[in-house]
Amino acid sequence: MNKPVDTATLKALDRAHHLHPFTDLSGYARDGGRIISRAEHIYIYDSDGNRMLDGMSGLWCCNLGYSQPAIVEAVTRQLGELPYYNNFFRCSNQPAVELAAALVKVTSERFNHVFFTNSGSEANDTNIRLVHRYFDLLGKPQKKQIISRRNAYHGSTIAAASLGGMKAMHEQAIGLSYVHHINQPHCFELGGEHSPEDFGVAVARELEEKIDELGEDKVAAFIAEPVQGAGGVIVPPESYWPEIQRICDERDILFIADEVICGFGRTGRWFGSETYGIRPDLMTFAKAVTNGYMPLGGVMVSDKLADVLLASGGEFAHGLTYSGHPASCAAGLATLAIIEETGVIERAATALAPRLQSQLAALADHPIVGQVRGLGMFAAVELVRDKATRERLAPESEAAVYCRDWANAHGLMVRQTGDAMIMAPPLVSHPEEIDELIALLTRALDATAAHYGVRGS
Repeated sequence: MNKPVDTATLKALDRAHHLHPFTDLSGYARDGGRIISRAEHIYIYDSDGNRMLDGMSGLWCCNLGYSQPAIVEAVTRQLGELPYYNNFFRCSNQPAVELAAALVKVTSERFNHVFFTNSGSEANDTNIRLVHRYFDLLGKPQKKQIISRRNAYHGSTIAAASLGGMKAMHEQAIGLSYVHHINQPHCFELGGEHSPEDFGVAVARELEEKIDELGEDKVAAFIAEPVQGAGGVIVPPESYWPEIQRICDERDILFIADEVICGFGRTGRWFGSETYGIRPDLMTFAKAVTNGYMPLGGVMVSDKLADVLLASGGEFAHGLTYSGHPASCAAGLATLAIIEETGVIERAATALAPRLQSQLAALADHPIVGQVRGLGMFAAVELVRDKATRERLAPESEAAVYCRDWANAHGLMVRQTGDAMIMAPPLVSHPEEIDELIALLTRALDATAAHYGVRGS
């Protein structure tokens, strides 16, 4: 156990020495933040003893909450047996071997091979390497271009950030020249007067138009999240994915499904690809594969690619020191066992998700709510001043930041993305805890409406 240190000392050290991700560094150095000291079930506690309902499952990763001793025991046992060895030089380790087999068991029959990484970012870097190597071996070295979507999130390395479509990230990093972007299927933001069905088809066909623009013989792959998570829980219209799948199939374009957020039960099935009936050639995973207890990511590689990679000679010149780390893979094995043995995905899909989505849907009548959207165990609430015109409450997403901060200060950890409040509670939440989340969120919306002078009709 960590030696106790008083909160004031911790906060001073934090401000003085710790550079935080996705943070206004000068603002944090000036004002500081909270120190999270412990967690249990679906609640986190700061060093001052304040309790918060974690409505974000950590960072979309603690699907099973914070009280899973079987994962702790598996990691502890593995650290006592083999704390580390690499998977280079024709070596492997038992947890990595067993986890690869376990992942093959719970994914589509097209997937029989796994490449392990430490994170989703590295997994998406790996996808680029796999795609380019595949087409090189097929004698099509010109197929290097990759198409993604604006406002997508695929990680934070230079390559993964290039695949993503976050404007702020692109402004601070030089993007890869062979990555291109089309519009996201965000009907509220971009659909105008179109029906969701018509908009879904139209925005999907932007992929076809981009392929024609770049040249089908030069385009290698399309990458997308089944539901865009960090971009604001963008749930596509039902017409979107069938059209995307048709285009990829007809145009010899590989499809990469980024399941880092959607995977392991968030959409109501093991993977978002299952929920939408799509057939990816590569599938990125991370986060909930270890319930957030240890860093681990990877790529599920379909037989279409694996058969070519395995049949051809020569080294695949890519790897990571901690690929297939034994302790991380032990955590993954324990996590998958809990999911399978407890039926948590099915229970969340039938008992919790309808409760979450129905109560959130009722918030559509709130004076500052322009749209509620969600699927399974995640959702977003879009904030507006005027429902008809979709005018925002304040510039620069200021109102959503206010709403988030109010919620955080009053016991609810939710996130703000643009003008939306987003949430993804653990799959092990109790029904009354879903009610608690909604009640706290409603209070935050009420406080935000009052702060910006918006009254109910």
